[in-house]
Amino acid sequence: MEDDVNLIIEMAEEKMEKSVNHLSNELSRLRAGKASPHMLDGVTVEYYGTNTPLNQVSNINTPDARTIMVQPWEKSMLEPIEKAILHANLGFNPINNGEVLRIVVPALTEERRKTLVKQVRGEGENAKVSIRNARREANDELKKLQKKGLSEDMEKSAEEDVQKLHDKYISRVDEMLEKKEEEIMTV
Repeated sequence: MEDDVNLIIEMAEEKMEKSVNHLSNELSRLRAGKASPHMLDGVTVEYYGTNTPLNQVSNINTPDARTIMVQPWEKSMLEPIEKAILHANLGFNPINNGEVLRIVVPALTEERRKTLVKQVRGEGENAKVSIRNARREANDELKKLQKKGLSEDMEKSAEEDVQKLHDKYISRVDEMLEKKEEEIMTV
């Protein structure tokens, strides 16, 4: 029985960790006015008949806070990459100089900043819901175990452990949101 309890707690923690990791990925894609190679993470380009992530056909770096530079490994890929970035609807206009693509990240307007903060909060709420669901599922499993013979004390103790995990991950989400909102609102 104790192994089952530990397994339930581990599974709950794993789900909560995945929620936080997903949130982290989503937040890294949001533009906060500073250029980041992660802004192009969702962009794929056709490479020898296969849709391939942009970072697997080129070097992506940020020479300064406002510029992203994409240097394809093959010059013939310049135009397909340029088209892929335009089609990704990221609001970027790549500049092709025949060697590399330069993307100047425009400064964010106040209105756009507020919209991004709302988006950040929405992503955060999704992560929190996912964490709460992991807690609820774990508690449901613990109650089933109690019906199968798990002592009430062990069940309550395990529920407390799950609640501590929940609180830990919720506070991590809050910290991430606070940091991202500050980053977005800093001019």
